[in-house]
Amino acid sequence: MPAAGSVSARPAQAPAVHSWRPIVGVWAAMAVANTGTRISAVALPWFVLVTTGSAALTGLVSFCELAPYVAVKALSGPVVDRIGPRGLSLSTDVVSALSAGSLAALHAAGMLHFGLLLALVAVIGAARGPGDLAKDVMIPEAAERSGLAMERATGVGGVIENGAMTVGPGLGGALIAVTGPMTGIVVTACAFALGSLLIAVLAPRRRVRDAAGQEARGPERAGYWRSMAEGFRWLRGEPLVLSMLVVIGVTNLLSAGWTSVLVPVWARSGHGGPAAIGVLSTVMGASAVCGSLVATAVAQRLPRRLVFVVCFVIAGAPRFIVLATGAPLWVAAPVVAIGGFGAGFLNPITSAVIFERIPRQLLGRVVATGDSLAWAGIPAGAALAGVLVGVVGLVPVLLGGGILAFAATMLPVLRPEWKEMDRERPDADRDGLDPDREGRGPNGETEGQGVATATESSSSART
Repeated sequence: MPAAGSVSARPAQAPAVHSWRPIVGVWAAMAVANTGTRISAVALPWFVLVTTGSAALTGLVSFCELAPYVAVKALSGPVVDRIGPRGLSLSTDVVSALSAGSLAALHAAGMLHFGLLLALVAVIGAARGPGDLAKDVMIPEAAERSGLAMERATGVGGVIENGAMTVGPGLGGALIAVTGPMTGIVVTACAFALGSLLIAVLAPRRRVRDAAGQEARGPERAGYWRSMAEGFRWLRGEPLVLSMLVVIGVTNLLSAGWTSVLVPVWARSGHGGPAAIGVLSTVMGASAVCGSLVATAVAQRLPRRLVFVVCFVIAGAPRFIVLATGAPLWVAAPVVAIGGFGAGFLNPITSAVIFERIPRQLLGRVVATGDSLAWAGIPAGAALAGVLVGVVGLVPVLLGGGILAFAATMLPVLRPEWKEMDRERPDADRDGLDPDREGRGPNGETEGQGVATATESSSSART
């Protein structure tokens, strides 16, 4: 591709016409898909538990959904970049809807044996992975067409995710209590079907521009593994995004252990039992929604690195430390709530930084690779926490988790590349209206230049 010319050399462009339709479509599809997923996360394990009576089989079903989710999502980046996120999201939501609907129909017909259940659950997980990735990848294009600042677009995405985590399990539990677990599976199938319809009607079709800012044909087709390697090279050459992934990966590992093992063990040891687990989960989710709402309104005006550090500190170590002190629930809950509020700020900031820095043509590959790195510690987090609690006890593990969380969140203070988070942004760019920012990489290169750099050298990057 030719090198980008100066801004003054570009032909005059008509003022952009913005529409809320694309970003609202993506948000709505994310909302119904995430809520359906959270309902099934309650309904499906309960269905397996009550029909088999086996905790081991219940865990196997969850593994059969999560493992394909992570693996296929990690490998689907080149496919997203090749065929576009809209088509992939639409098709994978249809597959998820058909699989969940088939599961319910087979059960109603008395034909659902356990092996078939595992196969259908694996298909749902394998479809959800690239479907979630595709919706994430649509956000920058949709935000640009809507004239919306990236922090606001990703902030609403954080509100949707946290809201689904708060509302979905409660709704799933209510459905199970009133009508049984299979109703939750049917609702999940309907949610995925509705999500595919929203994407088909409202989501933006991908645009690719050349160096002069004009509409262009899509990127030259390369082999799958070469395309995947371009994403790896770009990510490896971007110190800021790579450091962000390290911090997120460590905190994800710690959070998995905190949620799955440490809180239940703490609650069982005289701190309120299952009710206490529910209280902490609810206040964490609700306060995270509040934090995301505030971040959506004001994050684009705040210094990113300072807010990131402060919010990561309050979202990480304090919740471990307060449980380690043996504090009662009425003390622990406010600490967890403050941490959840801080956590609500993190997604708008990190996602905005990441989306701004990736060349548009590499978006699917790099996001997929980065997500796989950030998620890598989650499956091991609960297992590691369980082993350590058995060996050294709950309090040392909580203290160690708090110390490790604090150390990880200090990386933005110590590493020089984190200063790039607070690069000066022109007003037009901050409002999502700067046509010269589209397709730019971390050093201002266009999409085509970013791809060339990733191919010809080992310096480029991101998730």
